Amino acid sequence: MPEQDVRLQILDSWLDQQLPAVFAERGWGEVPAATLTAASSDASFRRYFRWQAGDRSLIVMDAPPPQEDCRPFVKVAGLLAGAGVNVPQILAADLERGFLLLNDLGRKTYLEIIDGHNADGLMSDALRALLAFQRLPMDAGLPSYDEALLLRELQLFPEWYLRRHLGLELSEAQQAAWQRTCRLLIDSALAQPRVLVHRDYMPRNLMLSEPNPGVLDFQDAVYGPVTYDVTCLFKDAFLSWPEARVHGWLQDYWRQARAAGIPVQGDFEAFLRASDLMGVQRHLKVIGIFARICHRDGKPRYLGDVPRFFAYIQAVLARRPELAELGELLAGLPQPEAVSA
Repeated sequence: MPEQDVRLQILDSWLDQQLPAVFAERGWGEVPAATLTAASSDASFRRYFRWQAGDRSLIVMDAPPPQEDCRPFVKVAGLLAGAGVNVPQILAADLERGFLLLNDLGRKTYLEIIDGHNADGLMSDALRALLAFQRLPMDAGLPSYDEALLLRELQLFPEWYLRRHLGLELSEAQQAAWQRTCRLLIDSALAQPRVLVHRDYMPRNLMLSEPNPGVLDFQDAVYGPVTYDVTCLFKDAFLSWPEARVHGWLQDYWRQARAAGIPVQGDFEAFLRASDLMGVQRHLKVIGIFARICHRDGKPRYLGDVPRFFAYIQAVLARRPELAELGELLAGLPQPEAVSA
């Protein structure tokens, strides 16, 4: 029997042991007969299942050690809930085996429902949640988005996209230019005011929920650059918005952040530059991650969105002459086919 099926049997047995106490504690009565179906999977080793009995549904997370660790999820969930953010409540946990039982925040992600007509309202809700957790004091001992982490992320691009996916090695001159680009991007990130950073605050990880949105996939949170999450939200991996609309949303965020006492840059143009450079760092990282997911994990579908990230980068290159060396490096690469917005 495949290992994942054996693990699912263990998970099912664990659920049978946990559910009576969960139901009793909440006054839900006897545990009814239910179904357990796949709810979603992601680019990591985690899997999610929906336990369903009539109108009641719960979510079960399977995060197999040693590849995954539930402890950061539990810790950050507590922090965000304390800020009033709608995150999953942890109803039962087996941290050693990597099982969590959670309440169900809904069936529709932002990615599934957002369009040109409802985007302003949905993004407004997303900004409200973002501002709530950016106001948290940085005293919970989360990791720092430091130079080592920023550089490690950037190196995913030459390691996995250039070398592994395209079969290219940088020349000595290109390597020097790449290192100067990394230095510029890292220095910009480190110079920014710091807040709690979700690190994947995008429509795929936001649920249409009450209160809206439900926020997921926050276990990799760190303390880092204030522009990171808002840039991630508007320059998404799986859908793109017109530049003018993104500019307006960024301005809305900047104004609200200043009013809320979040330590954003005092000048909007300085904020925009920081957002642009932060975005380029993330886009290069994600291109590398998508190549790694393809070649290491056997999940090639993510590569279909690589052209979107190159388009984001090209838009920044056109207005940031300090990134000219990166532009020259990218100009010499084979161009992947573009995706639709």
